[in-house]
Amino acid sequence: MAMRPAMGLDKNVLNRFDAVIMAIAGSAPAYSLAASTAVLVGAVGLEGPAALLYCGIPMFGIAMAFNYLGRTEANAGASYAWVGRALHPALGYLAGWALLVSATLFMVAGSLPAGSVTLALVNPAWATHTGLVTAVGSLWFLVMSLLVMMGMRMTAKTQWILSLVEIAILMVFAGLAMAHATRHAVTPFRWAWLSPTHFHGLSGFAAGALVAAFYYWGWDVSANLNEETQNALHTPGLGGIWGVIVVFLLFEVFTLGTNLTLSTAAINANSANVLTALGQAVWPGPGGKLLTLAVMLSTVATLETTLLQVTRSLFAMGRDGTLPPIFARIHSRWRTPWVASLVVTGLALGLFVTSNLIGSVNSVMTDAINAIGLQIAVYYGLAGIAVVFAYRRRLTRSLKDFVLAGLWPFVGGLFMFWVLFQSILSLPLTTLMIGLGALAVGLIPLGIYWSRGRAYFNRTAAETNAAL
Repeated sequence: MAMRPAMGLDKNVLNRFDAVIMAIAGSAPAYSLAASTAVLVGAVGLEGPAALLYCGIPMFGIAMAFNYLGRTEANAGASYAWVGRALHPALGYLAGWALLVSATLFMVAGSLPAGSVTLALVNPAWATHTGLVTAVGSLWFLVMSLLVMMGMRMTAKTQWILSLVEIAILMVFAGLAMAHATRHAVTPFRWAWLSPTHFHGLSGFAAGALVAAFYYWGWDVSANLNEETQNALHTPGLGGIWGVIVVFLLFEVFTLGTNLTLSTAAINANSANVLTALGQAVWPGPGGKLLTLAVMLSTVATLETTLLQVTRSLFAMGRDGTLPPIFARIHSRWRTPWVASLVVTGLALGLFVTSNLIGSVNSVMTDAINAIGLQIAVYYGLAGIAVVFAYRRRLTRSLKDFVLAGLWPFVGGLFMFWVLFQSILSLPLTTLMIGLGALAVGLIPLGIYWSRGRAYFNRTAAETNAAL
């Protein structure tokens, strides 16, 4: 019989503004732009704004899916619980496992720039020193892990400081980049950058969409924090929607600004941190340092939210007995899943140190981003389909429900699966082994715990009657 935690998570800690801040921090706008712009340019050239736009539209549908699914049940497992209830427990388990492996892989990828950009602020020459980068990145990760373990209240306060400073810097430089581009554009503006017809076929568009999915990914951390949020059935979902809106605007402005200000050669030459090069171009001297600071804050903030997301998922799965029940252990004082935090910290740090021995920063980041994109597509796609089944009897009662809880999420889910299948046909074997191989490993615990007759696997698909 599954072990039950002595107590639950700390209730009603987060308010509506905390939920929005967590969603923004989860997507890590400065980090995503710094680390992923070169990968996006490599996939679609200067059509990055179009990739972000046409991936952003279905992503709003997925945010709507999480919003409506969240009204059915407050559960730290989020998509793991909701997909399992609406579609099938095995699919819910795979959705939860996809989040676990993508988050773990990201913590490895995210610790790398956390170390390098911190060192770049002190001495740019140190930013390429593998040993120093590993040490500083590991230190940041340990600090964030300790904060996450020490309670949601301290974590939320830290997140406000990190994210608000980051957003303020980004807003200032968004204006500076646009003003600079009106007089000193390296490449003149082209409407083709926003057109869906200028990609290199469907495979080219899918490649861009896979990277764009990584840009947006993380806003759903607000869903995993629903048990610790006020008005748990409504606030987390709205926080996720507003988070997607904010990061969508930031991504579009900065991607356009990068196209106008930096050449493709300059973007590739600064692939580890494109924002620093952009800052130096629009404000020589302090510009590069300030945007490097924003990237550092963003990276540290998103390491924290990723830890929150993976530990809450492990907590929910441990509570259900679909992973070792020890993951559901709650600290008597901090009210956090401390065992899950310790295990994740040890595993991610081990993988991080090992990854630095594999290859260059650029190759590691490219493989990681694409592999994470595959895993994101799985659990976002399942959520988009699940909400339609959960609300299927309500969709004919109003146009609003039909669009927001039905059509838009369903299209978003289909889009995610289309990107997944297109990417499988075009990505290199190494990336597929990392992305799909990690997902396939989840079939082992799925089979083990299903055979043990856990209650989670005996649930029947249930339609929600939650009030909207």
